[in-house]
Amino acid sequence: MSNTKLDIKKFFINEQEYYSTDNFTLLDVLQYLNFNTSLSVVEYNGYIITKKSWKNIIIKDLDQIEIVTIVGGG
Repeated sequence: MSNTKLDIKKFFINEQEYYSTDNFTLLDVLQYLNFNTSLSVVEYNGYIITKKSWKNIIIKDLDQIEIVTIVGGG
């Protein structure tokens, strides 16, 4: 029997709670949730994050993520 402890992260996306034991990036989250990455703006813990940084940010416990998708209309 193993004594390994699961490292469960709780994080928030658009104010909804999520839980995971996996390690993944901000880009992974966007792709998993099927956001159009070319039309999305991301706020991570209160800061707007550039698209080129999405693949470098590892989601941690209690992170706050807001994702907004730009929609055109007329």
